[in-house]
Amino acid sequence: SSDMGRPSKKAERAELILDAFERCVARCGVDGATLEKIAEESGLARPLIRHNVGNKDELLNSLVTRYLTQSDELTQQLVDAVPNELEGVAKAQQLIEILFDPQYSDGHVVRVASALIMAGSTRPELAAQMQRWTHDFIAKIAVELAAAYPTAKLEAVQATAAGVSGIYFNVEALTPLVSDETDASRLAEFAALRQASLSAANTLLGSLG
Repeated sequence: SSDMGRPSKKAERAELILDAFERCVARCGVDGATLEKIAEESGLARPLIRHNVGNKDELLNSLVTRYLTQSDELTQQLVDAVPNELEGVAKAQQLIEILFDPQYSDGHVVRVASALIMAGSTRPELAAQMQRWTHDFIAKIAVELAAAYPTAKLEAVQATAAGVSGIYFNVEALTPLVSDETDASRLAEFAALRQASLSAANTLLGSLG
């Protein structure tokens, strides 16, 4: 029965390798995340990486698939974080509050997304995946806005969803600029940008009715 344990061991190793690869990608980009670096980060020998996940292309495919699935789950969590008793405009406003709330922000997730988008410039298939990911995110926001503003025109809802998402992506993309070590005045500056961005998103919402 020793064979029974093998697939889970392989799956466990694959997760460990993908975690290490993801950290390398966040730090050095897709091209900078060499097999040597992944081996060092995971503590596994290079042949084990190849055996458990595959070559660099296979690693990247596995990472992107996993990342997009996790990202969809995170987006769903943001939507689900809106209390059930809220409806209509109040529900949409609460969703926007949550989007711009720093406690829901994850710098690592942002760095990985940025690295994958950059890597897409030389990999058409990855570019298509990341574009679809962005499109799906905006579509999720649009669905929520359409429900909250039933009389608004579809074009207006889509434009607002694109605008809110654009403002949100901008703030998120800048989060790696601040960390626990950042001095107070820069932190305050970033908090002010976040607040102004939330205001801008609310202004767009207001245009729907």
